[in-house]
Amino acid sequence: MLPRSGVAVMSVQAVLAHEGTDPESPLYHGRRSALGSYFDGSQPGPFTGGTLGAGNAGQPRPGAGFLGRQTSSFAEFLASYSPELLPGRGAGPVPGFPADGTGTAPSQVIRDLPHATTIVAAACEHGVVIAGDRRATAGSMIAKRDVQKVFRSDEYSAIGYAGTGSAGIEYVRLFQVELEHYDKMEGRSLSLEGKANRLASMIRANLAMAMQGLVVVPLFVGYDEATGQGRIFSYDVVGGPYEEKDFYSIGSGSVFARGSLKKLYTENMPVRDAVLVCVQALYDAADDDSATGGPDLPRRIFPVIATVTADGFRKLPEAESGETAQQVVQERMARPDGPAAELRAPS
Repeated sequence: MLPRSGVAVMSVQAVLAHEGTDPESPLYHGRRSALGSYFDGSQPGPFTGGTLGAGNAGQPRPGAGFLGRQTSSFAEFLASYSPELLPGRGAGPVPGFPADGTGTAPSQVIRDLPHATTIVAAACEHGVVIAGDRRATAGSMIAKRDVQKVFRSDEYSAIGYAGTGSAGIEYVRLFQVELEHYDKMEGRSLSLEGKANRLASMIRANLAMAMQGLVVVPLFVGYDEATGQGRIFSYDVVGGPYEEKDFYSIGSGSVFARGSLKKLYTENMPVRDAVLVCVQALYDAADDDSATGGPDLPRRIFPVIATVTADGFRKLPEAESGETAQQVVQERMARPDGPAAELRAPS
């Protein structure tokens, strides 16, 4: 029988295999994870010689020290054996950097990397909504029009990110595995605050890369089973988390999105209304920020929208998010600046 960590390692293999076929996972979209190559043996890792039981003859197996590692944190587990597989650790210095990682990044190198932009979130009745635009920019150019920046992190939480695109995707992957690993090791899920704190420690570990210009800032939301409410957590480049009340936004268009949310948001609004408010906020952000993409009706590219409630994580189907986006665009044809907030509360 394998020790607990051995079971957890095998469970992570299963997670990676599943994520590679899940359209909601960043692993699905063609980029191979360093974690996947670690487990399939195409990159060196801590595995030693030996054979497994019947039916697995000739395959390598983890050594005794590897299996003896008792930790519920997959990031700590990986850092102990193959730290180069963690985001930002194995890529080497950015061209133009000193080898020791000191100095300032060449501005052109950073500008040429695709950057994800605006994410918004709003608490609603018994849950929370998170949405992201689809544009990625490289300097003043549009690098990609259909990027996904909002993902399921586990059954009752979701994550969106702004910043360097490739680094953000790696952090989403690692965070998904981190939560699954904890669940397998401890036999229970982390509390929502525990998940937020785990993400903060992962972001803090990326500080060296952030100081070189490769910044990733997430927005984490979830349904708190203890209180029956949706909660929102923001971060900065050295971690966090900071719990936000009612709504929040990150990314280049966040100032404009937050101004829109401030006018349209009402406490304990139904999920459907919160979805509409988030799309309105993204539209306002796109109206004033060139790096944020609005609904693209000719190309059928709409914001990625997800809800997290007592029923769990739900990503809105494209038809449903498209219907909401089309409603917003149609209303803007008559009122380009969007709906007006009430000046006085109803008596």
